[in-house]
Amino acid sequence: MSDLSDDLRTRAAWLYYKEGMTQDQVAQELGLNRAKVLRMLAASRLDGTVQIRVLSKQSNCVALERELEKKYNLERAIVVPVPKQTEQLPEIIGGVLGEYVTDLLKENMIIGLGWGKTLSSCLPAIPQQADAHISVVSLLGGLTRVSAFNPSEFAWRLGDRLAAEAYLIAAPVFAPDERTRDALLTHPGIREVFRRSENLDVAIVSVGDLSPGSTFSRYGLLERDELMSLQKAGAVGDILCRFIDADGEIIDHEVNRRVVAVDPRSLRTARKVVLASGGWHKYAAFRGALKLLSPHVVLTDIEIAQRLIDE
Repeated sequence: MSDLSDDLRTRAAWLYYKEGMTQDQVAQELGLNRAKVLRMLAASRLDGTVQIRVLSKQSNCVALERELEKKYNLERAIVVPVPKQTEQLPEIIGGVLGEYVTDLLKENMIIGLGWGKTLSSCLPAIPQQADAHISVVSLLGGLTRVSAFNPSEFAWRLGDRLAAEAYLIAAPVFAPDERTRDALLTHPGIREVFRRSENLDVAIVSVGDLSPGSTFSRYGLLERDELMSLQKAGAVGDILCRFIDADGEIIDHEVNRRVVAVDPRSLRTARKVVLASGGWHKYAAFRGALKLLSPHVVLTDIEIAQRLIDE
């Protein structure tokens, strides 16, 4: 029954987007009412069956891309406008990231993955792939109190989309103490994931921040006193749940000593590092990540790009 629904939805999308029929004509052709067709077309956009690319960009975005590439010695910079509804920015950057990743795919790739809303939003923009012997490696452990943007969930879903083998760190990203973390890292399965992270074709990461609306604050991933202590120690955000200061240095803090994740400094060995994030509140963390990672590719918004150029 589900296959029949998928076929019908795909047929509706084809008639509307490819053959140029009106929604009423599609409804008549398929023997459905117009409301049903509207729902099917909307679902096709959400699940990635239908993808729309805007090939022309604002000239100021293009100019900033070239300036960023020159200033930071980047292979490529992609800059997007800030939407009227700023809360949509992670989905917009994620959608562009999905298009970029799709163009990047090749056989036998090993892709390392960070986490967060921006990265998870790339999934609908990546078409289902045939088996190309791709591997995806989650670069950090799982979150026990979040499901929507859980690193393990994201890596598994992207692996499914790419028909890839997925390697996950089967442990919480924050161990209760440093001793437990060290013990977890001796597990053969976790050691295997870390070993694979040393030979990445592409590492795709984002940055988090410490604002009241951050994932750490909203979902209580860390206690309030821990977040305050991190800020006092100079933390401006995180990469792979390791907290960094404004200069891109990993701070000496108890929370960082119990993180079950690949050290972001080791990503410099990846053949391509992609940094994707946006929002004015992430500027300091994004700037620090540029210093720490020296990425090959960045995807961000026009406000962050302009501040990076002006500093």
